[in-house]
Amino acid sequence: MVLKKCRLKVKETVATLIAPEEFFTVAEKEIIRQRVMLENYISKDPQFLHSLVPVPVPADSPEIVRRMAVAAFKAGVGPMASVAGAIAYFAVREMVNKGARHVIFENGGDIALYIQQPVLIGIYSGNKLKNLALKVRPRNSIVGICTSSGTMGHSLSFGRADSVTVMSEDPVLADAVATALCNSIKEENPEKIEKSINKFLIEGIEGIIVAIGDLIGLGGNLPELVEVPIPDELVTTW
Repeated sequence: MVLKKCRLKVKETVATLIAPEEFFTVAEKEIIRQRVMLENYISKDPQFLHSLVPVPVPADSPEIVRRMAVAAFKAGVGPMASVAGAIAYFAVREMVNKGARHVIFENGGDIALYIQQPVLIGIYSGNKLKNLALKVRPRNSIVGICTSSGTMGHSLSFGRADSVTVMSEDPVLADAVATALCNSIKEENPEKIEKSINKFLIEGIEGIIVAIGDLIGLGGNLPELVEVPIPDELVTTW
């Protein structure tokens, strides 16, 4: 198995893909397909795009719309909070369905992966925490590792956490919960951070890492954390 790396850009989706080269086109076509369905739905229901709270959707909506809506209700955020995780999930699922056995798809700090060998996923929250990584081991399922920040990047956030990273076998849910948890963290207070982490360790969420200032909060069942140098060029901002 020869793995290669490519950059995919489809409108607002700018993703990094590591996979056998023959699956690059599969991923790009699936990104386009999912975006078209999402954009067509939004054209009929603009509230889905703009709402900062969960909104119901019809049962016959496209799967990506339904998954984003369900994640929004579980996390208590608007449905678009999980769009990056959703695109990542569907791209990886399609590649796996077409025969890929080792895929890493990163979309603006949100990662979906399906792997045959252990990989290191870096956790970055500025200069104070940039050489820490999760050692993710293979399993027979897609895994999502999604990160939200209140201090870096361009994504909308109402919190002050430098980074909130959430792990789940549902990348859509991981993305929504990362956003919601990041929104809830307003200060460097260990007790409040622990309370917020426990609140969002809902069904389907495996583990959480919160970094704010000099504090790091951990919750759930996380993979091994290892210290490794992470080159700046590998860091994605949100």
